[in-house]
Amino acid sequence: MSSATEPKQVLHRYLDALVAGDIDTIRDSFTEDATWTIKADLPIAGPWHGRDQIVDEFLAAVMGERFIPGSHVFEFPTMIADGDTIALEWHVSARSAAGDPYENDYCGIFVIQDGKIAAVREYLDSGYATRVLFPEAI
Repeated sequence: MSSATEPKQVLHRYLDALVAGDIDTIRDSFTEDATWTIKADLPIAGPWHGRDQIVDEFLAAVMGERFIPGSHVFEFPTMIADGDTIALEWHVSARSAAGDPYENDYCGIFVIQDGKIAAVREYLDSGYATRVLFPEAI
């Protein structure tokens, strides 16, 4: 396995692109048939199927519609790898589209196949996220 396809390096590349807003690298980080599922009761819970749906619909909706663009600050305190599976903990500080502060902690299980992200299972405080980001759903 080359360092470019080593699971932790694959995830680091994606996270660097996410922080930088590099959509092309974000898109290239996923397998064509990747899935992303938020394990919570949220309007955006998914599952989201395929690289294009994940990037163009899910991530675009979360990053561009529910938050003030450019307001995100990410922290990634914990990454634990076991073979092709990585547990990642992250914290997001941002401003909602309404201008409210948003602070939430997340945990995700990332499955890497052939140097790309093939599946993500994400966990978060969905009650808080709903109140701040989806008040119309309450």
